[in-house]
Amino acid sequence: MTETKLTLNALDPELKAAVSAAQEKKAADILVLDLRGLASFTDFFLIATGTSHRQIKSIADEVERSLRSMKRRPSHVESFPRGEWILMDYMDFVVHVFTPMSREYYDLERLWGDAQKIAVAS
Repeated sequence: MTETKLTLNALDPELKAAVSAAQEKKAADILVLDLRGLASFTDFFLIATGTSHRQIKSIADEVERSLRSMKRRPSHVESFPRGEWILMDYMDFVVHVFTPMSREYYDLERLWGDAQKIAVAS
């Protein structure tokens, strides 16, 4: 596991816009996992935490609004029971917005432990 500091400017413009949208809505613990070479279904995961169901919905809505302005729509969106996790699949990256308890439970950082972790300032 390697953790590096990568500036937002080094990310793909659409992934950068998604990160900025999450930051705009005060998402916590924003992390990008670089899955290139590890997964065939996507290149990156953007993982963020919201403190309430309302905030995670707000974060997801802002990501979608921001990317829609770039003519980009998710191929798939899932909202899991009780609104504890929203998944947005943009093909080359997947956005996961969790409540703190769900993020800890699913622990994507551990599941994809071989991925390079790119910490993003909140």
